[in-house]
Amino acid sequence: MSTLANRIDKNILKQKLKEEQFLRKTISFYRYISIAEPNSLRDELFLKWSSLNCFGRVYLAHEGINAQMSVPEHEWDNFVTHLFSMPYFKEVPFKHAVDGNGKSFYKLIVKVRDKIVADGIEDKTFNPSNTGKYLNALEFNEALDNKDTIVVDMRNHYESEVGRFDKAFCPDADTFREELPLVVEHLKGKEDKKIIMYCTGGIRCEKASAYLKHQGFSDVSHLQGGIIQYAQEIKEQNLESKFKGINFVFDERIGERITNDVLSKCHQCQQPCDTHVNCKNDDCHLLFIQCETCAKKMNGCCTPECVRIVALPIEEQRRIRKGRVKNGPECLAVYKSRLRPNLAEILKNNLNLNYKA
Repeated sequence: MSTLANRIDKNILKQKLKEEQFLRKTISFYRYISIAEPNSLRDELFLKWSSLNCFGRVYLAHEGINAQMSVPEHEWDNFVTHLFSMPYFKEVPFKHAVDGNGKSFYKLIVKVRDKIVADGIEDKTFNPSNTGKYLNALEFNEALDNKDTIVVDMRNHYESEVGRFDKAFCPDADTFREELPLVVEHLKGKEDKKIIMYCTGGIRCEKASAYLKHQGFSDVSHLQGGIIQYAQEIKEQNLESKFKGINFVFDERIGERITNDVLSKCHQCQQPCDTHVNCKNDDCHLLFIQCETCAKKMNGCCTPECVRIVALPIEEQRRIRKGRVKNGPECLAVYKSRLRPNLAEILKNNLNLNYKA
């Protein structure tokens, strides 16, 4: 395992990011391609991109690359030249963030994984390159206007909670691995229907559309470049946005607003709200939706118990965390959002979680 990594405290890195006097581009890209030695490539990319002051989260595997990055504008040409100089990634298409503020990542992480998208597929006969048809924004809108079209959201439920296309089937799942069988089951008996799919940047739909074809579905298409590219195209072509709300993104921004529609509610007071936050208690970091009023009232926490812990001296908080078994009965950490406690009910009854320090 490579030791090339950024070990600086995250609070220091975040402060340095705030103090930067230059602009950044937030981009994402992926490519399914056979990489012979992802570990050595990982080190090469980390060293080069670190020298260019790039931040982001990058996954490499034998099946390809999946990257979300923040690149200094003054290093953009150098970054592209280097990336395109490698046969693996020559002319790989970029998706640019909607808001364009660049404050999306505060450090660079490059990891080698078994797959760039964990899918749980063990079928050796499955061909991930046999994908469905690509649809641009205009074509996707036209397909949505067809009453017989079946629309499938290939994102996690906490993503679709704050933003989605009308009529979309949104699986009640936390991971892509869980979604695939749920989608196949939902579509059972509709193998000859027109099916269109979408996700954040396109990478999940690449594999999902191929998997549906593998399962016998004949007319499968997916949104090229995902919601990120869709948002760019409707802006450039002055098209109606049939995607409503916020596009959830996996970086410091958490979400990009596509339209002003608010589709969800604060998990604590049930008022209209679509702002995702992580609980400020370092032993929790639960992802949930919280309005400004509840954020002030709860000090950015999810439950009264987390409010109590955050108010303790930092050394006491560390003492409480020390020795906990991850995901054990005494651990406050909730890593899967479906395990989210009923925050509104907890606050209504003024209950604590009663975890022992």
